[in-house]
Amino acid sequence: MRIGWLGWPGWPSAARAAGCVAAVLIAVVGCTTVTEGAPGADVAIAPAYRASVSASVSASAATSSIRESQRQRSITVAAVVKACESFAISSKEAVDRVNDFVAAYNRGGDTSAAEQPAIDALTHSADAVEGDSKGPLSKQLREALNGYDDAAREVANAIRSHAGTDQFNQRVNQLNDAKSEAVKRCRAFG
Repeated sequence: MRIGWLGWPGWPSAARAAGCVAAVLIAVVGCTTVTEGAPGADVAIAPAYRASVSASVSASAATSSIRESQRQRSITVAAVVKACESFAISSKEAVDRVNDFVAAYNRGGDTSAAEQPAIDALTHSADAVEGDSKGPLSKQLREALNGYDDAAREVANAIRSHAGTDQFNQRVNQLNDAKSEAVKRCRAFG
């Protein structure tokens, strides 16, 4: 049993109808207010508005260009750091193992215990440098790292094939030159 005027069975329908009428009235009043006046641009401020929009578009394009340049620079810096760190760490190990091999050779003893560690270190260094030099590097840095990569493999091959002293020394000199050039190029970036 419903008590009072809320108990009237037609109340939800009446409220809905009143709400719809109010919404239509608001729309009519709002539209008449918005559509009053004469259409047309204010000729006095139109050039200033166009200039403002043009300046805004130019500033936006410049900002986007700067952001893209900064993003590219960040990618390049990360690639150079990765390649140069890989080169520095792995080449030191390779040179140390080659020096161990040379010391064993100069003692006139058996070099077999020093051969494989030198070959492995040179090959590892060449592989690491080759793998890390695929990023956005300068042409000069890429060439220097590739030169080191090739020279390290040549020294490893000379040790593996038991090359003569002259050939081995020639390969080591090439490795030293390539390493010096790569170091110079890595330092030039920093």
